Amino acid sequence: MAAGTSRKISAASARAHTRRPKTMNPSKFSGIFKKVLLVCFVGFLAWFYQAARPPPPKTFPVTAVTAPRIQLKDGRYLAYKELGVPKDKAKHKIVFVHGFDSCRHDVSAITLSPDFVESSGIYIVSFDRPGYGESDPNPNQTVKSIAFDIEDLADQLALGSRFYVVGFSLGGQVVWSCLKYIPHRLEGAALIAPPVNYWWPCLPSNLSEEGFKQYLPQDQWALRVAHYMPWLNYWWNTQKLFPRFSLIDHSPKVLSRQDAELIPRIYSIRKEYMAQVRQQGEFESLHRDIEFVFGNWEFDPTDLKNTFPENERSIHLWQGDEDRLVPATLQRHIAQQLPWIQYHEVSGAGHMFTFGDGIADPIIRALIGEEKGL
Repeated sequence: MAAGTSRKISAASARAHTRRPKTMNPSKFSGIFKKVLLVCFVGFLAWFYQAARPPPPKTFPVTAVTAPRIQLKDGRYLAYKELGVPKDKAKHKIVFVHGFDSCRHDVSAITLSPDFVESSGIYIVSFDRPGYGESDPNPNQTVKSIAFDIEDLADQLALGSRFYVVGFSLGGQVVWSCLKYIPHRLEGAALIAPPVNYWWPCLPSNLSEEGFKQYLPQDQWALRVAHYMPWLNYWWNTQKLFPRFSLIDHSPKVLSRQDAELIPRIYSIRKEYMAQVRQQGEFESLHRDIEFVFGNWEFDPTDLKNTFPENERSIHLWQGDEDRLVPATLQRHIAQQLPWIQYHEVSGAGHMFTFGDGIADPIIRALIGEEKGL
């Protein structure tokens, strides 16, 4: 039997077989990971910056403008609509301020009977607030600026030294600004279901918290964003991760019983011009409105002083007791702090109660001193 043969293995070969595989230096791996993480973070910031950045307003050619317009002192254009008796024959001249997601045509919220308009000499001008309809947006809009827009409109239309203002819903909140900044120009004012800013210092915390919790959870978050992080307002109301402010989508969940009954009538009135409302984009209209209502105000309405000590002018606040958008409890508190304002609470009424039969005439009659209440 032949002896087994042995193979010689060199020392170098032996070392090669017994050498441990190389491992990556932990510090080097950590450095690569940090770089990847930094690149991802920068990429996320770039994406988020673009996503949170509001788009420019959608422009439309001047030839597409259908309404008469005035040019304001800062160069912007304001579109308006006139109704009622001719201005030169009017006894009472009213500036109407529309609400959220609306335009000049929504003066239909105070549709008056023709006989009343003629017999009392009522003239009304309704305008598109900045960013709505055919009025230019105002990127520098403040609580104060809208009051001066109204004053400029009244001057250019030669409404005289004093005129009435009537604001519906968010337009009613604009009237607070008029009472603050141009009270000397007002013959009277009517605030119809004006929203309440839950961060106004005047509101007792218990009432404010109670009213705030009546909102849908998605709306509570939308209002917090508008107040605390206004720079995030556009992103919040366009992203798809969470539900946005429900009024943008006309959610029926926020309607009172009466509002739900009135919606078919309101839609039939608005169907011919609804496309005009948001034609400059949701940011310039709806998103700016949310920030306007719930952002940081320059004053507290309950700090307003009575500039009509002889009660020679008529100031009215109207509120539905079943309004699910503006709690009546908060409106009552504000009215109690301002005893020079005449408060009217309509039983069984929701937010849109002025669209009901026989409502608008008494509101305007009370304003011009012909009749009190409904």
